[in-house]
Amino acid sequence: MNESKILLKVTNVVKNYISGAETLNILKGINFEINEGMSAAVSGRSGSGKSTLLNIIGGLDRADEGSVLIGNDEITSLSEKEMSLYRSKRIGFIFQFHYLLKDFTALENVMLPAYIAGIKKKEAIDAAMSLLADVKLDDRRGHFPSQLSGGERQRVAVARSMVNDPALILADEPTGNLDPQNSELVAQLLYEGAQKRGKTLIVVTHDKNVAARASVQLFLENGQLIQSSLDEGRDS
Repeated sequence: MNESKILLKVTNVVKNYISGAETLNILKGINFEINEGMSAAVSGRSGSGKSTLLNIIGGLDRADEGSVLIGNDEITSLSEKEMSLYRSKRIGFIFQFHYLLKDFTALENVMLPAYIAGIKKKEAIDAAMSLLADVKLDDRRGHFPSQLSGGERQRVAVARSMVNDPALILADEPTGNLDPQNSELVAQLLYEGAQKRGKTLIVVTHDKNVAARASVQLFLENGQLIQSSLDEGRDS
């Protein structure tokens, strides 16, 4: 889409950690941008800085240097209260472990973030039911996590990530705990759901098949972006 606007712009992002007398340079000046509605896969060896980068974009961690723009908003200087609001309103998270609440049904797990954010209960339920249908789980909405398979639980997590209508969905190894068949299905539903709802998606993954679905490929090595490829079109 030629009319797409830049949703995410990462400029000269640096992140260091202190370990005893040693300074660990995790990210060493990362630069890239992603348009609205596009998907990006971030790949690289363990320890290359992939999850740290995702956490900085999602407001779970802060950069030591550089800037992260979401639309026109620079997030690295937000207060803790502003950062919390940013995470709840503008970001949808999916992690390798689903983090579903065991005493809540699939429907309740999906609707809860919207309800907490102040959405009326009926609207939150309606949104959750629509998202569960998108991930082929409308017939399992009354089941608890213990009654769902690993793949089903992760599909609930995919639905939950979109319930607050976030601008950006961040997925950190979303298929890392799944067998190949479930991995393929979860990846398919994640990318299709993001495209259907016009969401920008960033996926950290070791799985080449999951990464291949993205329209942008980013490769990190030793805290540096060593290669990227961009397909100007939307996902097929």
